Amino acid sequence: MRNDTSTANLVLIALGVAVFLTGCKEQPALGGRADTAAEISSPTTSGRELAYVTNEDSQNLTVIDTRTDSVVATIPVGTRPRGVKVSPDGRTVYVALSGSPKCPPSMPDEECEKLKSDKTKDGIAVVDVAARRVTRVLPGGSDPEQFDISNDGKRLYISNEDAGTASIVDVEEGTIETTVKVGAEPEGVRISPDGKLVYVTAESDTSIRVLDGETGAPKGRIKVDRRPRDVAFSPDGKRAYATAEVGGTVSVIDVPNNRVLTTIKLPQDAKPMGVRLSADGNKVYVATGRGGTVVVIDPRNNQITGSVKVGQRPWGLALTRDGKKLYTANGPSNDVSVVDTEKLAVIATVPVGKIPWGVAIGPAPTRE
Repeated sequence: MRNDTSTANLVLIALGVAVFLTGCKEQPALGGRADTAAEISSPTTSGRELAYVTNEDSQNLTVIDTRTDSVVATIPVGTRPRGVKVSPDGRTVYVALSGSPKCPPSMPDEECEKLKSDKTKDGIAVVDVAARRVTRVLPGGSDPEQFDISNDGKRLYISNEDAGTASIVDVEEGTIETTVKVGAEPEGVRISPDGKLVYVTAESDTSIRVLDGETGAPKGRIKVDRRPRDVAFSPDGKRAYATAEVGGTVSVIDVPNNRVLTTIKLPQDAKPMGVRLSADGNKVYVATGRGGTVVVIDPRNNQITGSVKVGQRPWGLALTRDGKKLYTANGPSNDVSVVDTEKLAVIATVPVGKIPWGVAIGPAPTRE
């Protein structure tokens, strides 16, 4: 048995080696600040939130710390990342990937059809947040664009833009449970707060298809304005708000009765895209696309109460849990605007990748 002095010396030597090795570890070259994966998943980050931005042309995911509005990681994910969601526990981020070519509305259909597709690149990337890497790619149907995740995190509901369908995916099994016809060019997907309904916007069909949240069976079709892009539910699930890019409007939907109550006309230059509601349901935020602003609507009277100039062609929107910050993905300007929702003013502009498309916010994961 060693004496106390020898034991103490050995402990000191071991500590010195550990410190030396720690100091020699290479930091990951992932863009932005060189925070370690341990920092993202540290137990001290409880309550911290991260924003995830999909960059369609640079094929990566930018991670932003919402406390400092600085980039903490850039993660390669695959071809044409667009839709993005965070798992309820914050450990996983899902990203829609597509091997279909980019065909803007201004491109004639015959020109788009000449471009080549690579269906092997379609899918939903599963990103391990702490490890900062894609761990697998789930099937997502043809040309997945937007999607939503069930409250328990077990299912994904995905729009398949070029196929006119929606796919329901079992996350654990990694299989498509069912595929449903939903109208031409489906895009926005949203699950009702109680999980019983799924709304899918169909751009060319100028409608919203209502699906059963459990089976995926069609339950109705709601006619809205031209080229619907996104939809959001009120916290109580009684109302939904659907943006129409070409119509320049937001449709207010009576959910229990499957009908449009009223249509809110936005400013003339607005091309409504993403839409989000505050947690208390008292504010509706609408990205106006080529209009370059975010418009705020009071759902109690369906009146516009304000707007704020952000980056170029804002699309995706996300709110922090406390509702104090709104993040907009600004495609052509390759950045994200951070809006103080109380002052309705941009408080930060964060450079990200090329052509940012979607943004989602979730809790930073903590180690067990």
